[in-house]
Amino acid sequence: MSKQDYYKLLGAEKNATADDLKKAYRKLAMKYHPDRNPGDKEAEQKFKELSEAYDVLKDEQKRAAYDRYGHAAFENGGMGAGRAGSGGFSGFDPGANFSDLFGDLFGDMMGGRGGGQRQTGMRMRGADLRYNLEINLIDAYRGKQQKIQFTASVKCDPCNGSGSKDGSAPTECRMCGGHGKIRTQQGFFTMERTCTSCHGMGRTISNPCNSCAGEGRVRREKNLIVNIPEGVEEGTRIRLSGEGEVGMRGGESGDLYIFISVTPHEFFMREGHDIHCKVPIKMTAAALGGDVEVPVIDGSMAKVTIPAGTQTDDRFRMKGKGMIVMQSGGRRGDMYIHTIVEIPVKLSKKQRELLEQFNNLDGRGTNPKAESFIDKVRGFWAEMKE
Repeated sequence: MSKQDYYKLLGAEKNATADDLKKAYRKLAMKYHPDRNPGDKEAEQKFKELSEAYDVLKDEQKRAAYDRYGHAAFENGGMGAGRAGSGGFSGFDPGANFSDLFGDLFGDMMGGRGGGQRQTGMRMRGADLRYNLEINLIDAYRGKQQKIQFTASVKCDPCNGSGSKDGSAPTECRMCGGHGKIRTQQGFFTMERTCTSCHGMGRTISNPCNSCAGEGRVRREKNLIVNIPEGVEEGTRIRLSGEGEVGMRGGESGDLYIFISVTPHEFFMREGHDIHCKVPIKMTAAALGGDVEVPVIDGSMAKVTIPAGTQTDDRFRMKGKGMIVMQSGGRRGDMYIHTIVEIPVKLSKKQRELLEQFNNLDGRGTNPKAESFIDKVRGFWAEMKE
């Protein structure tokens, strides 16, 4: 019986990428795996055919030969046949162990590749650390140097980070044979777990340091000065290389990441590089117009000229009075003033008399928004009555 085309068997195109082939095979292999289909001979045969196809197509040389000669590339006497070790390709062995094949596919599910690679050293890079730093908006504008304090792993001084009390060299772990992982096989699957004796390092220290118990590092309090740049934004991440956890037994240190959060300000609200500020103004100033003094984020005061008839929520732009744009050489955003017209309270007798006179002189067009609203309401009720 002729063999089915390997690409069709996997449901893949001839120009499929290695990742496409891997995904196609993984999906079908999980479906037809004997462990999921106990006693099903057809599923077992299908699984073997799929594995044979993928074993050929995942290898660049085998795939090239298959694309050129087809199945004949792996049959004795075929166009692409050859003896093992002489540049030819051997066929797929149906009785072969599938652990390597599944290690290639599902190694990430078991903590690494299925091959159980041997570790060559004892040094392990330290973990990266995160530090959340809260600053106010003024500090975000100006920038500053901020002292931070945290607890982290640092190099053990008595053993100089080696983990050994007497400086003796580490020896191969007896439990895992230096692999750092212990492998067990169940059916077609090979399972791996980290060696509990050497903690995945492949080597052990026979005479560990009393201070660090062989790790080469101890927990200590660290003090650092962080430079906060001008114009820093909410969520900015600052990386301090090598200031994270020290690696085990002389391993490279991780990094420290400072995450900036900016607290709300009493007067100013930031929006990108711009600053917004709500400014209450007197009713008379809003009606007559004039200059209003407003605060600026740099600590100064500035005058804004508002026109007569200014209303609540009118907005006025002050160019170049906003936040410093980070790493721009001092360029700044803009500042927007949002007016809030304040109604006077605790009126004196004279003030009340004057306002009453003003009200009596009030004519059509003096308060356009109020007049427009009343007109709309009247129109609405008139429509309801019809």
